[in-house]
Amino acid sequence: MTQSIKKWLKYNLAHTQVRLVLILTVSVFLIILAVSLTSYNTSKSVMQEELSELQRQMLKLDMNVIDELVSESDKVAIQVALSDNVYKFLTSNVQGSYTNITQSYQFLSTLISNSKYIKSIYVYDLTRESFLAIPQGFSSNRLTFDDSDWTGVASEFGERTTLIKKRMVPEGAGGKGSSVTLFRKIMIQGEFKGIVAVNLKNDELFAKLNPPIMNNLNRMRYIIDEHDELLYSVSNYAFNQESVNRAIETLREDDGGDITIQNRQLLINKLESPITGWSYVSIVEQDSLLAKSKRVAKVVLLVSIAALGLGGATIFYINAAAFRPVRRLKQLFSRYDRKPGGPEGMDLEKLAGELLTNHAHLAQLVRESMSEAASKLLTDIYSGNLSGKRDIEEKWNRYFGEWTAAPVTVAILSIDRYEEWSRTFTGGDHSLLKFALANIVAELFEPQWRIVCADFGTDKTAILLQPRIEGQRCESKLAESLEVVSRLLKFSVSAGVSNTQTDIAKLKQVMLEAENALTYRLYQGYGQVIMFQEVSGHEVNEPLQYEIALNELIGAIEKGDEPSSLEAVGRMTDHIRSQYGYPSEAVNFLQSAIERIEQTRPASDGTYCQTYVRFDTLRLEDIKDELESRVTVLAQRFRRLAESKDFIMCQRMIDYLKQNLNEPIGIPEIAEAIGISSSLASQLFKQETGETIYNYLTRLRIERASELLLKTDDRISDIGLMVGYQHENSFIRSFRKFKDITPGKYRDMMRTRMDFPFE
Repeated sequence: MTQSIKKWLKYNLAHTQVRLVLILTVSVFLIILAVSLTSYNTSKSVMQEELSELQRQMLKLDMNVIDELVSESDKVAIQVALSDNVYKFLTSNVQGSYTNITQSYQFLSTLISNSKYIKSIYVYDLTRESFLAIPQGFSSNRLTFDDSDWTGVASEFGERTTLIKKRMVPEGAGGKGSSVTLFRKIMIQGEFKGIVAVNLKNDELFAKLNPPIMNNLNRMRYIIDEHDELLYSVSNYAFNQESVNRAIETLREDDGGDITIQNRQLLINKLESPITGWSYVSIVEQDSLLAKSKRVAKVVLLVSIAALGLGGATIFYINAAAFRPVRRLKQLFSRYDRKPGGPEGMDLEKLAGELLTNHAHLAQLVRESMSEAASKLLTDIYSGNLSGKRDIEEKWNRYFGEWTAAPVTVAILSIDRYEEWSRTFTGGDHSLLKFALANIVAELFEPQWRIVCADFGTDKTAILLQPRIEGQRCESKLAESLEVVSRLLKFSVSAGVSNTQTDIAKLKQVMLEAENALTYRLYQGYGQVIMFQEVSGHEVNEPLQYEIALNELIGAIEKGDEPSSLEAVGRMTDHIRSQYGYPSEAVNFLQSAIERIEQTRPASDGTYCQTYVRFDTLRLEDIKDELESRVTVLAQRFRRLAESKDFIMCQRMIDYLKQNLNEPIGIPEIAEAIGISSSLASQLFKQETGETIYNYLTRLRIERASELLLKTDDRISDIGLMVGYQHENSFIRSFRKFKDITPGKYRDMMRTRMDFPFE
């Protein structure tokens, strides 16, 4: 049965009319199918956009109302903090004065009665741990006050004056359960003396969040605080917990969107309050809205299937008419099959068809794959994936069967100033331009040469050459190719050329010769054809003394001496050219030199400077220009900063931070180390670096942690301790904030990249 179907398909696909009908049928089917999917997705997108905008506007109105109520409550807290009676309560020697307590009680009662959102107000003395509260009254000790578990919030203020958070209220404290409380510092003569706690009524505060019934949509709204804890939720439909959890996970990475949970499509919107920092979230089930769009899409899909069936019927008719003579021939041959001694199962039609089809298919495969296989062989040899002599010779005989025993040559073509070239052209054009480069070279070398091109990644393209006529040399043709590439493609290319080789097993050595010759572009310049035999005799008697010149350059930069810095750059590059050292060694030094120069950039310099990833595609003159431009900017910057006392103070603070990364230090310790006040230290640091001491310290810790993650196998918690984090969760949160990735995933990702440099 299977053989009959295969035979039927071969016969039909060999018929021109059948192929045409098949192409038209499939095209119509795909067009109608595309219309079906497009219409559904378009209508879905429009409805989601309209619904999302409406939900966002309603959510914003509700958020604004709640923010106004919170702001009003904050104003009440300010009134309490500025009250004379509260001042006396916090500063007088005798706190339990009947007159002051009575007046304070009346004052707080008036504030509560004037607001329908405030449930109670507490005033807490940090020094004496006493309370003045309404309705509880005066309590001289926190142990005798029913609702005192929240007093630890004093350590959470930091630089902020106000906190608002959800907490649990114990029984006997005017109610039980959860409550949203606004806390405000009370500062007296610059000292943190007390806290005002305004306890809000949850139901009245969040009353506006209740979603109205609209178009029979199932909706849910909830509020989460800055720590992703649920403050309040309301729904007109029983959303399961998985939906809520998935929504929260989505919102941690994005501001909302369309997700599908248990075959239900949910639309999520999120707004963040600038007043409280809370996130307001709306979840709407949209299955009922999309039902009609799905119905239209299904109808159009049925139409496309009907069109496909009509095409199939047409093909069947053509098959019946076109192959009638073939069936007649089979009937004629069938009588020979029944004769005694005749060839059993003889099917001339099947035999001829299979032979022709297989031959055409194999010929096409050979033409298409031979060139790619030959290129792949060169790439495998270059990358070290294929090194055995027997394997190389076996694959060479298979993929290079038309080549002779004549010697071969390898040329490595490299794009000059590759970093600049890669920024000039978009990523999608890189492969296209390298393909054009290989085609130009191949066209100029044929038919006098056999040639195979292979892309070695980034800037390099390999060319394997074999002359069809004995004695031909490739230098002049390569020079012509580079000139044509420069004229047509508008970028420069250099080439390194190996010696000739007859032993195919030594192709890797030939490639390395060409690559070695190419490195001399550093001295000879761009657009050159550099022969390995011209540079193979290059020897260096003594190693070049680079470090002395580099140290002189760094010293001149840090002194702000621009002329001396430029002279040091000139001496360094002139020394490299005059000594004519190995190019690879010189390039490595120059690369490390520019990295050392960038490391001297002052911390207060917020500018970003692009560092060349690769110098091996540049000539020495361009590297010198790059060094001079960097040196000029840095020397000028150091000259200006050297005269600033504030800068010196800031540098001392930075040195202290770097030396104490593993300690739980804060602004007081940093300020004390250099002998100034905490406020002055914060002001100077912000002025000179553009960021706070805390952010700068955190960034230093995260960068140090990144190094430890790559260079050691220590546990995440141990690395957190090494950079000053006492708790692993705090370290993970800080790392994710700065790197957008957890420490464990960062270690896995960076080590994977290091293990696969060719990817």
